[in-house]
Amino acid sequence: MTTLDQLKPGDTARVTAVHASGPLGQRLMALGLIDGVELRVIRHAVGGDPIEIELMGYALSLRRDEARLVEVRRGDA
Repeated sequence: MTTLDQLKPGDTARVTAVHASGPLGQRLMALGLIDGVELRVIRHAVGGDPIEIELMGYALSLRRDEARLVEVRRGDA
């Protein structure tokens, strides 16, 4: 299993699952992190937190602990 926090800048992937429930799970889904969505990692901030990604035409920054909850399949985007 690969999670979003393991990807490097420039990597592309497709979301396969989000392992969060309650308000956090709802927030991640509302931001577009749903099964099948293609994304690209833009950059990691100094220290690796936050992680900036591009999906559905916009940029999104996630904390590393949030990115760790997003399961992806590499190179599918």
